[in-house]
Amino acid sequence: MTVKADIDFQKDLFDAANKMRGSIAPSDYKHHVLPLIFLRYLSNKFEQRQVEIETMTKDPSSDWYAPDQEMYEIISEDRDLYRAENVYFVPEESRWSYIVKNAKQPNIKEILDIAMKRLEEENSELEGMLPRIYQSSNLPAENVSGLIEIFSRDVFSAKDKRSVDILGRTYEYFISSFASSEGNRGGEFFTPSSIVQLLVAMLEPISGKVFDPACGSGGMFIQSEDYAPRKRELSFYGQENVTTTVRLGKMNVLLHGINADIRLGDSLLNDQFPDLEADYVIANPPFNQKDWGAERVSKDDPRLIGPVTNSNANYMWMQHFLYHLSSKGTAGFVMANGAMTTNLKEEKEVRERLVDEGYVDCIVQLPEKLFFTTGIPCCLFFLSKNRDGKEGFRERKNEILFIDARKMGTLVSRKQKALSKEEVDKIAAVYHNFKNKDTSKEYEDVAGFCKVSTIDEVKKNDYKLTPGIYVGTEESEEDDVPYEEKMAELTQQLFEQFEESNHLQEKIRKDLEGLI
Repeated sequence: MTVKADIDFQKDLFDAANKMRGSIAPSDYKHHVLPLIFLRYLSNKFEQRQVEIETMTKDPSSDWYAPDQEMYEIISEDRDLYRAENVYFVPEESRWSYIVKNAKQPNIKEILDIAMKRLEEENSELEGMLPRIYQSSNLPAENVSGLIEIFSRDVFSAKDKRSVDILGRTYEYFISSFASSEGNRGGEFFTPSSIVQLLVAMLEPISGKVFDPACGSGGMFIQSEDYAPRKRELSFYGQENVTTTVRLGKMNVLLHGINADIRLGDSLLNDQFPDLEADYVIANPPFNQKDWGAERVSKDDPRLIGPVTNSNANYMWMQHFLYHLSSKGTAGFVMANGAMTTNLKEEKEVRERLVDEGYVDCIVQLPEKLFFTTGIPCCLFFLSKNRDGKEGFRERKNEILFIDARKMGTLVSRKQKALSKEEVDKIAAVYHNFKNKDTSKEYEDVAGFCKVSTIDEVKKNDYKLTPGIYVGTEESEEDDVPYEEKMAELTQQLFEQFEESNHLQEKIRKDLEGLI
C-alpha cells in the first residue's frame, strides 16, 4: 500500500471553508471548493514539469539544451513535453501564480471562470469538468479570495514534494466532510472509506478491467489502484447519472494520477458500456429505487436473466453487474438488506436464478450506521462467473459463503460507525481462504461468524440469503427492511392473495352452477 503524507490540518481547512457558506446552498458549496483544489493540483504538476524542462534546457548534453532565453521560452511552452509525462498544459491565465497575484481583485470570480475556460480549451480531455460558476454565484469576492489564500499555503506549493499527494487527500477529505454534513444528498456521491476498503480487499483487484456503473466521486477506483501491487495494471470504467457528480469523479481520479473513462448516463436505461466485460465490478448502487423506468427495458435486453419490477431496481442492478462480468470476473457491491429475503415476485425469481445457476459466491451482512445516508444496516453481495475452479480459484460452484459482521465496527461519531483495518482484513481473509486455491490457511467455519452452505441448504430456506440463518446466530428481532420496501412487499402479497381469492370464488361458483 502507498504511504500517505500526513495531513494534520484537515479540520482547519473544513472549518475555514464552512465559514464561507451562507451565500450559497450547503449542498452546492463543494462545487466551488473542489475545483479550486483541482486547479491548484494541475498547476502544481505543470510547475514541477516546468522545472524539469528548465533543467534539461540548461544541460549542454541534453537534446533540449537552449543556449538563449528565446529558445528556452519556445521549449518551455512545447505542449508535447508536458503531455509526454501525462501533465496537462496550463495556460498563463490558469496558473496558480497568476490567480494568487489577482486574488484581491474585485473581479476575482470572473478571473477564476476564465481560468477554468482556458484550461478546458487547452486540454480537450478536461471538457465539461471545470465549472464556470464563480461569477454567477452569490459567494462574496472576499470569500473566494479567502479560499485562494488557504490553498496557497506552503504545504500545497509545487515546491513541496508532498503537495500532489496532500492535495489528493485534501480533495477526498472535503468530499467525505461534505457528504457527512449533507446527509442523504451526500451519500449520492460518496461511499464511506471502510466499506470501499472492504470491497476492494475482498475482490483483490490486481490487473484487468474495473467497472463501477454507479461510480459517484470515484472512490472505488482510487482504493483499487492503491491496492494493486503494480501500478497501471488496472483500467477503470465508470458511469454516473448526475453531471456534477461526474465532474467530481473525473477530478478526483485525476488528482490521484488515475485515468478513468467515466461517462454520463443512466446505467440501467442508457448503458454507456454495452460491450464491456470487466474482471471486477465494484459498486454502491442507489438502494430501493422506485419508478426507475422498468417499462423502458426491453424483454429482449441481453442483461436480463429474469423479470424486472418498477417497484424496486435492486435486482436490475444485480443483472446489470452480472452481464458486465467477463468469464473470470467477480462483482462485489453494496445492497439493501431487504434484497437478501425479498418475496416480491420478480425479485425473488431473479434471486432464485442467481442461486440455482451458481453465481452467488458470498454474502456479508454489515453492522448498522456505516453510512451517512441511513442507520439501517446493509450487506455486500459477491456474484462470480469464476466458480468452477479456473484462474487460480477453487471449484465452489455448489457452495455459498455467508459472513455475519453485524457485531463489528466502532463508533467514530454519534451517528456513524467504521470498520477497523483489522476487521476488514479478517473478513477479507475468510473470503480469500474460501475461494483461492493457493492460501497459507485453509478455510474453516466459525460459529456465529462465517459458514459455507450448499445451494440445497439455501433452497430449503426458501432462497433466503441472510447470513444469520446459516452461521448459527439468532436472527435480529429488529426488522431491518425499510418501511417502503416492506409495505410494497406486503401490498403485492395482498394483491396476489386477492387474485387467488377471486380465482377460487369463480371456481366455486362454476362448480355450484354445475351441481344446480
